[in-house]
Amino acid sequence: MLKLTTDQILWVYIAFAICAVLFSFLINGLFLKFSRTLGVKDQSETMVRWSSTSKPAFGGISFYIMFLFSIACYSILFEAVTYINDIVRFLGVMAACSLGFIVGLADDAYNTKPFLKFFAQFSSAIILIATGTCINISGITIIDYSLTILWVVGLMNSINMLDNMDGITTTVSISVIMAALYMIFARGEVLSIYFITLVGVLAALLGFLYYNWNPSKMYMGDTGSQFLGVFLAAVGILYLWNGHAEIDFRIQTKQFIVALLVFIVPIIDTTTVTINRLLKGQSPFVGGKDHTTHHLSYLGLSDRQVALTFFGLSFLSVVFLIIIDRFILNWEYIHFGLFLTYFLVLFGFLFGITRVNKSKEK
Repeated sequence: MLKLTTDQILWVYIAFAICAVLFSFLINGLFLKFSRTLGVKDQSETMVRWSSTSKPAFGGISFYIMFLFSIACYSILFEAVTYINDIVRFLGVMAACSLGFIVGLADDAYNTKPFLKFFAQFSSAIILIATGTCINISGITIIDYSLTILWVVGLMNSINMLDNMDGITTTVSISVIMAALYMIFARGEVLSIYFITLVGVLAALLGFLYYNWNPSKMYMGDTGSQFLGVFLAAVGILYLWNGHAEIDFRIQTKQFIVALLVFIVPIIDTTTVTINRLLKGQSPFVGGKDHTTHHLSYLGLSDRQVALTFFGLSFLSVVFLIIIDRFILNWEYIHFGLFLTYFLVLFGFLFGITRVNKSKEK
């Protein structure tokens, strides 16, 4: 097989991305045309959504198709044996993502029991740990394993909970993938299989966004949110949490801040909803119109403005990531304090409006 130059590799990725976006657009268009009932929950289930209209939930199927399509294309475009340095780790990521997709698909079709859903999420985390995808921040195995399980299960639920208004989860996931792509590019690992799968899933999200933007024609469903949850969790571990090999407390604060900033929207929304529901004696996992997205709407923002606001916040985190990686060469505790303050101020604002507007919840 011929060796590709840097320019040739760039054009390969550009061509792949363009084709993938078009492919995703066509897949979702066909799904929408041929069935408007598959993936639609019963009326009592859909009532917890912001939209009162039942819509098909096909997005997650297209995400998984593009995920597999990216892997297939990688083996065609590049010498897989040469560039997959850790095949066991990647197979673990693939297996965990597949499990997330399957449990999400089952939940969309049959409304599975919460315990079964949690067991699948827990199993996804165990698969990642067993195959080498684990947060390495403390150097103490039990702590790192526990944090990994909490991260994977928490993010799978967080992405699911965030999917409560048109375009929110889609745009936030786009920004997270942009952050991961930057980190891979900065490391000079553009020939990694993770790079092309990220490009493929990004293309799937962009193609889906046309149908998910307000007023949406379809949702991603649990099929999409569960797949994205474990996929983004794994990518976050590999390229955000584990950005440095050494175990040093000062560097650990940098790893923590990077992950916190990139996933700032789902973390703040899930934490806010969990606190408020526990204060009311409710289960955090029961749907409702009490998310930060809803409360911004109660303040007078349109659905599109809410989506743009959350995308803006997520994109700002990508900018912060680039600043941290490119311009803060010597990470100090003052940097940790500054970025943590930003997180706490934003959390305080979004949490605060939920307390002020709590009488408007339905």
